[in-house]
Amino acid sequence: MKNVTAQLSSSAFGLTALDGGISLGLGLTNECNLTCSFCYRDPTRADRLSLDQVKAVMECLPVRSVNLGTGENGMHPDFKTILAYLGTQQVKLTITSNGHSVAVLEDDELRAFHDIEFSLDYPTQAEQDAQRESGNWALIHQQAERCLKLGIPVTIVAVMMKSNYLRLSDVARIAKNFDAPLRVNVYQAVRSDIYALSYEEYWEGFRRLLEETDVIAIGEPLVRAMAGLLPLRAGCGVSTVRVTPRATTQPCVYWPGPGEPLSALVSAGADILTSMPFEQARAIPAACESCEFRESCHGGCAGRRRLQGALFEPDSYCPIVRGERQRVKIRMAANRELPKLNSSCTTVVIAR
Repeated sequence: MKNVTAQLSSSAFGLTALDGGISLGLGLTNECNLTCSFCYRDPTRADRLSLDQVKAVMECLPVRSVNLGTGENGMHPDFKTILAYLGTQQVKLTITSNGHSVAVLEDDELRAFHDIEFSLDYPTQAEQDAQRESGNWALIHQQAERCLKLGIPVTIVAVMMKSNYLRLSDVARIAKNFDAPLRVNVYQAVRSDIYALSYEEYWEGFRRLLEETDVIAIGEPLVRAMAGLLPLRAGCGVSTVRVTPRATTQPCVYWPGPGEPLSALVSAGADILTSMPFEQARAIPAACESCEFRESCHGGCAGRRRLQGALFEPDSYCPIVRGERQRVKIRMAANRELPKLNSSCTTVVIAR
């Protein structure tokens, strides 16, 4: 790869991934009952994984956790059948939902999950319902309260974007009502850059969030580096595999392009981690080789760099290439077991 060096050798990343197991993202369908303008899924077509395809994936990989994401999985006609199968596997099972997929399940079916993530991007009902649809706020609160009564852990997940980047600590306080952490993912311009953060907004958003919450984990590479945390040995390109509703494989849920066919994953098994997309996802741009934050940052988010057509360049939010330092002060929270803790470029906090 031109102007790029891989951060991990095949043997090093293979040991990390295989000994700890793979964090598998399954998109059973890209269908959704909502049409959120900032969503990364393709709304122009409906694709679905079959039960046989799900079984083939589970049988070819050493999976430690499975997250059902991408679309609203409850809209898959075989959702309950696939869920029943996954419930027989020795994995930690999670789902990310706008509330619909949770509402269609019976209590006993919900108990298959080790954690249920609800998508909440705003701290008020009016804002949430305006962005998604009327009634979504109430649905999320109803289903989150139901999960608590059943003893199922809840996580609130938000996208940090131009419309809410200064409000996420307020969302964390909403999450705490459910004894839930807040998981924050930075908006990625998969279909549009209208919600993309500027450099200044990115850093101000994280400063504001981290000033008012305690940190469970920081996977966002640049923020982790500026906070002085040790390098992660997990995440995209290292221990995560994403299977899309189109039956393709990607190292990152935001990775552009058609992806490798599912047959390649089934044939390769864990060796899929040695394929070109996964090598690219863990590669470090040559310009970052001499940086003091190289080990903790890895050149920033590879998915973002790839989306911007700048895979071989430092992350666009990098302060070092601008001759700057961003001061990020954090206070760590008590340890908390979360199945997706180190699975992607995500930040997990809890309100004080």
